[in-house]
Amino acid sequence: MTAPSAPLPDGFPELRPGPPWVTEEMVAAEPDLVEPLWRAGDEPARALAAAVDRALVAGEPVCVVGCGTSEHGAMAIAALLRDAVRWAPGAWLIASRQAFEAALDPWPGVCLAVSHEAGTRATIAALAAARARGAATGLVTATPAGPAAAHADHVLATPVVDRAWCHTVGYLSPLLAGALLASRVGGVAIDPARLAGHLARSSAQAAAQAGSVAEALCGCALLECSGSGVDAITAREVALKIEEGMRRPAVGRDLETVLHGHLVARDRSTGLVVCATEPRCADARRARAAQELEATTRVGASAAAIVDEPTAAAWAPAATPAGRIVVPSGDDLPALTGALTGSAMALQRLTLALVAAAGTNPDLIRREEAPYREAAELVEAHFPD
Repeated sequence: MTAPSAPLPDGFPELRPGPPWVTEEMVAAEPDLVEPLWRAGDEPARALAAAVDRALVAGEPVCVVGCGTSEHGAMAIAALLRDAVRWAPGAWLIASRQAFEAALDPWPGVCLAVSHEAGTRATIAALAAARARGAATGLVTATPAGPAAAHADHVLATPVVDRAWCHTVGYLSPLLAGALLASRVGGVAIDPARLAGHLARSSAQAAAQAGSVAEALCGCALLECSGSGVDAITAREVALKIEEGMRRPAVGRDLETVLHGHLVARDRSTGLVVCATEPRCADARRARAAQELEATTRVGASAAAIVDEPTAAAWAPAATPAGRIVVPSGDDLPALTGALTGSAMALQRLTLALVAAAGTNPDLIRREEAPYREAAELVEAHFPD
């Protein structure tokens, strides 16, 4: 592990000499997020649901924004909301946007921001611009007293602040908040005990399976992650966690995108992680993912997968020579909620296994080193007004 090049500022994660990393502790704590969020978040979720309903009835957009891990959380919230109202007029008006782009081109209706620590400048700017445009504003955050809250009409607080900067709680929390909000918009109740149990089972199963996958992939110079539907969100988050935690180049793409040109740059030095848990149009998505795996292995790249139980049963072991992590059934949860949250646990356990194989510290995302710390400060300190 690289020693810090200067004393670390206040507010940095704990710098440990070796594992267990703080990130591991955060992943282990995630099943316990559900009950307190359902208990304390019901009232703000109902208020946000009412704002979403009003916008859709008026034919106005519902925009969910964020940056980094929070952008992936925003994508998931938008997907959950669209699914909750997909047979109703206006479902197509629900979209996710990168916060900087939303700040430059604000929409009316509703702007719901995701910011774990409520301090990201681009996200604050998006909220302020949306409010100036006349939009109702909301915030999903673990820091309800943070700067972004001043620009939000409604704040849905998640219960735990991530103590590591390779955000895991910071990803799962908005997924859970989105599931709660979607249940209020769609009128379909979710049993928090069942959801917590699903997280615990998914985490335990992934922990048992991730080591062999990480061993097969850890020598790859580049890792590509892909998925279709909500699995494309998971794929983007897998890629981000690999880069933050393992410090290895990775890219997340839609499944079909990979098949149109990108394979030409793949060979024995690269690896692929296919995410295949999306329950909608599952047969067609599963068949296309199988073709992607076959094409990937044909050019010599290593191929692994995060899959649901039906996909695991449909694919022969040879389809994923680098192994697979199987997400258990969601047990009467809404299908997208089960897929997104179960695969979140799988991708995080895979990240931890890859971190162990690489011998890196994921907790500070390299900001114990001065160049990376100064680069991060530059990005936030000089955000354009």
